[in-house]
Amino acid sequence: MRRILFVCTGNTCRSPMAEALFRAKVAGHDIEVKSAGVAAYDGQPASQHAQQVLRDRGILPEHQSQKLHDELVSWADLILTMTLHHKELIHTFFPNAVEKTFALHEFVGNGSKDIGDPFGGGLDTYQRCANEIDEALEKLHSKIAAEQQANR
Repeated sequence: MRRILFVCTGNTCRSPMAEALFRAKVAGHDIEVKSAGVAAYDGQPASQHAQQVLRDRGILPEHQSQKLHDELVSWADLILTMTLHHKELIHTFFPNAVEKTFALHEFVGNGSKDIGDPFGGGLDTYQRCANEIDEALEKLHSKIAAEQQANR
């Protein structure tokens, strides 16, 4: 079982979209997916626009935000952040997670760019953000599938 944790700031926009989009991609595979935020308040729903973007893609958004904590860090085999700053924060506050924490774009070979925060933007901003995340998740899915094939 592979366990992947997506992390952003408030766990209401980017990481919930990444979690839901990737969960849909890997349905039926041996992969668990969760998300959290480095500065999240527990129990918040995904933002309205994030929910709409997911519904437009046929995904029913069921999400409650959670702050990143020791148990989640321990649970995850791989932690993928939306920005390099999120990765640095995790490295600082969870030094045991350094070897398994990467920015999403970095991990899939897209360089060291960040996924911009759509918070406060319109639906079109969220759509662009979801498209960017989804493109990276396609690469992630391919990378994991290749690793699993190599390990057989």
